[in-house]
Amino acid sequence: MSNLPWSGEKPVLMLAPMQGLTNRALRACIIDRAAPDVVFTEFVRVMAGAKKRISRADLNEIKNHHCSVPLVVQLIGHGAEALADAARVVQDAGVDSLNLNLGCPYGRMTTGATGGVLLREPEKLSELLHSLRKAVRGSFSVKCRVGYDDPEQIFQLLPIYEDVGIDFLVLHPRTVEQKYQGEADHEITAKVVSRTRLPVIANGDINTSAQGQKILFATGAAGLMLGRGALADPLLFRRLRGELPAEVDYSQRRRELFQFLDDLLPRYQELFCGDRQALMKMKDVLNFIPDEELQHDLRRMKRAKEIELFRQRMLSFLQGYGAEK
Repeated sequence: MSNLPWSGEKPVLMLAPMQGLTNRALRACIIDRAAPDVVFTEFVRVMAGAKKRISRADLNEIKNHHCSVPLVVQLIGHGAEALADAARVVQDAGVDSLNLNLGCPYGRMTTGATGGVLLREPEKLSELLHSLRKAVRGSFSVKCRVGYDDPEQIFQLLPIYEDVGIDFLVLHPRTVEQKYQGEADHEITAKVVSRTRLPVIANGDINTSAQGQKILFATGAAGLMLGRGALADPLLFRRLRGELPAEVDYSQRRRELFQFLDDLLPRYQELFCGDRQALMKMKDVLNFIPDEELQHDLRRMKRAKEIELFRQRMLSFLQGYGAEK
């Protein structure tokens, strides 16, 4: 398994690719605070009809990963030639681990199917994956749903993935048509683990340490990929390792979230063009914090129209109260 972007026998813990969220500033912030084993980019759009397959902004994101934690670049697009070209561009930029998005439920671009929609045509998918495998020198993986509209489709896809020679599989156990409705069915994850030699990374509805440990035990997965749960609780990686208590009271929860937001805000001010864009990006993160007891103060923060008012309300959030300003 030397081609994997991680080492060691313990379950690997990954930060998921989340569009509009897992930019290099947020990745670095979570790495500094909780050290996931592997992090993913937001999905990188491959432009089949353009001379430059990847935008300058996406290429800068890839080149400016200066952390020791391995980075996996997730591509989303269509067309074997375009994807292979993009893979070479990514590798020339210094990243050898690539992943193909086969799960996004909104996967149709103007000129062709992308993301989860590619699962509708397994034969074409096989050709595309073989082409990509030849272009990728390092680790090559896919992140997929269990099927387009049939959760049993994954068992038809597994032989394709194995034949192509992907290095690991990230599985989100919903269908593409389900989008994010219902619950992720990790009983299917367990069945997939038992029927493939590929390392399987469980993804979907992992929001607490207890949920993560239960999924690892029940499925035998090689690891977990944390998405929304890692934004709601950026220390979740450390909780899963047993380095921090699995649960904390709301006073400690407030302190931890304040420390995370207080660390992230100046990183966003440095990365983005102006305070307004940084503020909008901070509000995007707040949307992934579900705790009912915190919603009053979180809504107050999201109503702030200037960065200084947002900062003041962050302090009120830490204290657990705050009058309208």
